[in-house]
Amino acid sequence: MAIQTTASLDRETAASLATQMRGMLIQPSDAGYDEARLVYNKMIDKHPAAIAVCNDVADVISALRFAREQALTISVRGGSHNVAGTGSVDGGLVIDLANINNVHVDPKARTARVGGGATWGDVDHATHAFGLATPSGIISTTGVAGLTLGGGFGHLTRHFGLSSDNLLEADVVLADGSFVTASESENPDLFWALRGGGGNFGIVTSFTFRLHEVGTVYGGPIFYPADKATLMLEFFRDWLKDAPRETSAFFGYHQGAPAPFIPEELHFVPAALFMLCHSGDVEQGEAAARPFRELTEPALDLAGPLPYPAIQSMFDDLYHENLSHYWKSDVFSELPEEAIEIHAKRVPEVQDPWSGAHLYPLNGAVHDHGPEDTAWPFRAALGTHNLLAINPDPQVVRERIPALRRYYDELRPYSDSGGYVNFMADQEGDERLRATYGPNYDRLVEVKRKYDPENVFRVNQNIKP
Repeated sequence: MAIQTTASLDRETAASLATQMRGMLIQPSDAGYDEARLVYNKMIDKHPAAIAVCNDVADVISALRFAREQALTISVRGGSHNVAGTGSVDGGLVIDLANINNVHVDPKARTARVGGGATWGDVDHATHAFGLATPSGIISTTGVAGLTLGGGFGHLTRHFGLSSDNLLEADVVLADGSFVTASESENPDLFWALRGGGGNFGIVTSFTFRLHEVGTVYGGPIFYPADKATLMLEFFRDWLKDAPRETSAFFGYHQGAPAPFIPEELHFVPAALFMLCHSGDVEQGEAAARPFRELTEPALDLAGPLPYPAIQSMFDDLYHENLSHYWKSDVFSELPEEAIEIHAKRVPEVQDPWSGAHLYPLNGAVHDHGPEDTAWPFRAALGTHNLLAINPDPQVVRERIPALRRYYDELRPYSDSGGYVNFMADQEGDERLRATYGPNYDRLVEVKRKYDPENVFRVNQNIKP
C-alpha cells in the first residue's frame, strides 16, 4: 500500500481512531493543536492532519493501523529534539510517544527499562537514586529514542560506549502493526539495525539499557580566552588519543552566556571552552583536570565534583525550547593543523551564546566494537565536529546558513565520508546516507526491506527498501 500525504481528516473518520485510544487525538481545530505540533527546532513549522498522543503500546498500534488505512504519512515523535524536525509531518499523522515515559530501574541487574517517549532527564532522575547511569547526550531534555537509534554519544561515551552499545533489548511496533522484541537472541537482525540505523525500522516503545556505577562525577566547563583556541585544539587532538577512558572532554566555542554563574565581564564575549567529565573515582578528578588547567590560564574554571544529572542538565536553560537551529556535522579520524586553523579563526567571530561549534570525542570504549558489529560504523573515528547556527530568531539563522555551509565545506577535505545522523539538519538523501553507513548500508537496506518493505517509516534519514 502506498502512503500518500493527506491534508486533513473529517471528524467522523478521526473519531474512529479517538475511540480506540486511551491517549488524545489532537486535530487542527482543537485548542491545543498549535502547541502540540511544535518541535524543538523552531525553524520547523509543520502542520500535521492529526497528532496521536499515545498512552501505551495499544495506542501506538491503533494509530499506526489507522494511518495506513487512511493513507496518511507517518512521523514518530519521541523527545522531539531532532534538529531536522522529523518528529512532525505536513498533512500526515504524528505518533507522539511523550506520555510513554516510564522508567523502571532494576538495581540488582543494573538495567533500566525506558519508555519510548522518555527524555534522558527522566532516565537520570530514576537511575541516579541507585548511583547508576548509562551513556546519553549532553542535554537532559533530549529524547531517549532518537539519540539511541542514531547511535548516541555524550559525557560517558569514552568510558562506557554509545547509548546504542548499552542497549540490551527493544520492544518495537512494526510497519504492519505487529509487535516484536529485538535483542541479541530475538530478531537479532532488527536489533543490529536499531543500534545506529535511526527510526527506519519501526516504533520503539521500550528500551532496556545496561547501567553503570556513576553517581558523582568531576566535571564542568573551563573557559579560555578566544585567542587560545589554536593551542586548545592542538592539545585536545594530542590528549584525546591517549586519554584515560574515565575522562571525557569536548571542545566548544560560544559567546559567554548571561548566566548568573558567569561573571558579567564575560557575557557576550567570545570564548573557547573544554567541557570536562571524569566518571571514574571522583577523588582522581583533580588530577584528571590538571592538564586542562595547566595548558594556559583559564578565564573561568567551573569544573568540580557534582552529581551526574547536574552535568547532564547544565546546558538545558541555554538550549531551551524556543530556539531555531541549523547544524552541519562530519566525523573525523584526524585533526590536522589545517582543520585546527579553520576552527580557530572562527572563535573570535562567534555571534551569540548559542551558536559556535563543538568537537566531541568518539574513541575510547566506542572502539571496542568493529564497524560492522552494529549499524553505527564509526569505530575508528577520533571525533565529530558539529557546527551550530542557533538563535531565537529563525530569520537570523537563515541568514547565517550560507556562512555555516562554507565553514563546513572548508572542513570537508579533513573529514571522513558521512556523518552522524542525529546531527543532520536536513533529510540529506541516499548518497549522504550511503557514505554515512559505509559497509553497513546494504545490510540496512535488507533489514528495511524485511521489516518495512513499503517504507512506511520514511520521515527520517531514510534508508529506502
